[in-house]
Amino acid sequence: MFNIKTPPLMLTLATIALTATVAFGIQSKAQSTHTTESTGPQYNAPYQVYAQNLQPVTAALSPASHDNQSFALKLAAHELHSQVAYVYDVDTGETLYEKNHYLVRPIASITKLMTAMVVLDAQQDLDELIEITRDDIDTLKYTRSRLAIGSKLSRRDLLLLALMSSENRAASALGRNYPGGLPAFVRAMNEKAQALGMRYTLFVEPTGLSSDNLSTAPDLAKMLQAAATYPLIQQFSTHESHTVSPKPGQQLRYVNTNRLVSNSDWQIHVSKTGFINEAGRCLVLHTRLDNRNVAIVLLNAQGRYSGMGDANRIRQAYQKQPALLAAR
Repeated sequence: MFNIKTPPLMLTLATIALTATVAFGIQSKAQSTHTTESTGPQYNAPYQVYAQNLQPVTAALSPASHDNQSFALKLAAHELHSQVAYVYDVDTGETLYEKNHYLVRPIASITKLMTAMVVLDAQQDLDELIEITRDDIDTLKYTRSRLAIGSKLSRRDLLLLALMSSENRAASALGRNYPGGLPAFVRAMNEKAQALGMRYTLFVEPTGLSSDNLSTAPDLAKMLQAAATYPLIQQFSTHESHTVSPKPGQQLRYVNTNRLVSNSDWQIHVSKTGFINEAGRCLVLHTRLDNRNVAIVLLNAQGRYSGMGDANRIRQAYQKQPALLAAR
């Protein structure tokens, strides 16, 4: 393994990108020696399984030095399966819980929330038909897609599938068909992140398949708060299922990747899941915990439903604290 020392000065996005590139390159090279005897975390994925997650880069933030008694939400770090956890009251700006919140990590398909905001900001025709081409084939992780080459869907349907079912070719096609093409789209993603005050975030493509898409939990909480101001993102990210007809006579039914959206115990405004081997299982929610609107960020859980389990544990811990309930 290798160590990354954090410089004492505040990191810039360029420093983060450079550090991440070096770190990820070292780990990627090491993957060629992976054998079946490896004891590292294993993930169920449609592409080659890495021996272990990439080592996280550390942002120049001061790690929390207080013990669990200092947190508003009484929940021990070991009770959660996610490496990174963050609960933020979006109305008051109060941090209710934090665990490894200062780590800069790959964010997988959480990226698609920024993709959706950039698409909607451009005010392009949502009813325009867009064709899936070979340029949308995943050459990073070689994941499969139900949208065959030549499929045609409206920009609206592509946006819905990207948010609800994390359809990668849909997100890729949205980026390609942005004014100025994919380079302009990625530039707009990073400019939007800077405008939102996401100081430790970097985007290199719109799907989240690249492990070079990086962020921290507090930055993602800011992105969630912004995404919740878009009615279509609220609607599409929490939609339970949708059927599309990408080719004449063909019907494909998609479902939400987050089971919590259909759980009556939750009031979810914005939802997004994500997974690549480097990022682990990720889940972000803009939701209501009884009398609070909160952003919940969970990164690098090691089981398919561990992030959702952590979200339930956070909700249950909140409901067991009368002081928190009475605070609002």
